[in-house]
Amino acid sequence: MKTNPGRFFEDYKVGDVIRHAVPRTVSGGERALYHALYPARHAIYSSDEFARSCGLPAAPIDDLAAFHVVFGKTVPDISLNAVANLGYAEGRWLKPVFAGDTLRSESEVIGLKQNSNGKSGVVWVRTRGLNQNDEIVMEYVRWVMVRKCDESRPAPETVVPELAPVVAASDLVIPEGLDFTGYDFTLAGEAHRWGDYEIGEKIDHVDGVTIEEAEHMMATRLWQNTAKVHFDATFREDGRRLIYGGHVISMARALSFNGLANAQMIVALNGGAHANPCFAGDTVRVWSEVLDKAETAAPGVGAIRLRLVALRHGAEPFSLRTDDGRYGSEVLLDLDYWALMPL
Repeated sequence: MKTNPGRFFEDYKVGDVIRHAVPRTVSGGERALYHALYPARHAIYSSDEFARSCGLPAAPIDDLAAFHVVFGKTVPDISLNAVANLGYAEGRWLKPVFAGDTLRSESEVIGLKQNSNGKSGVVWVRTRGLNQNDEIVMEYVRWVMVRKCDESRPAPETVVPELAPVVAASDLVIPEGLDFTGYDFTLAGEAHRWGDYEIGEKIDHVDGVTIEEAEHMMATRLWQNTAKVHFDATFREDGRRLIYGGHVISMARALSFNGLANAQMIVALNGGAHANPCFAGDTVRVWSEVLDKAETAAPGVGAIRLRLVALRHGAEPFSLRTDDGRYGSEVLLDLDYWALMPL
């Protein structure tokens, strides 16, 4: 048999290390396509000159574009037979990715738990993205629900990893040379700096975007995400292709520009949940909450911890959970991250 049906839940073992195919050299084309797919306008990723004025050698590839490249490599080995991607933790961006860098991915299985229905189970992996110099550019944990191929196979021993609820501010890695002391707020698009935001503040980002089938398909192909639920309309009983969760993340992040234009670089992913499925035709609106703030050792650079929530159009502003503590049916994404902002 020459073809690969992908791994099923019973094929994983805790401690397995999987080196993913295929390495990918990124270029300015990734930036152009990313900005075509999403209304991404953060200045440090849009302009080489702006990035140089902030101490970087050039504009890096958008943080989430680099994440999608690394993530996409893992799909054939981790989530080809997934029911759903469930969450993220302990994510850190360790080194900017620039045009010309070649990225590859490797994952370690750190947890397994079969579901009570015996038809699927949850797999936890820690993934690292490496560049051509074998430097780790990012790392994160994700957990995904994967189908079983043979329901008669016994369940593996349950191992649920202990994960930090938040990446400590002291563990954030600031890009080498980053300096916001000469930051141009006019060119960045907003005057709001780190000191203007208060913990507990909520921001309605106002704008909305309707998710289109064609754009989602282009995005999954761009990131080489081969998960069947995103490509094959016959794979789900309802005949609908599930929108890639990373597509929702990037759309939400881009929409947050209006109110958080100066939250320039994402440096950590504390947690995240794709609370409900998103389908073509859904209109996405977003809001943010300031969860924490911290100073850094880099000149003029502060860190801000944000909750980013994506909602279907029609939801009440700032909705999140129902009275029983569950996510509301209109909530698509709940993401907790650290970003860097001028003081």
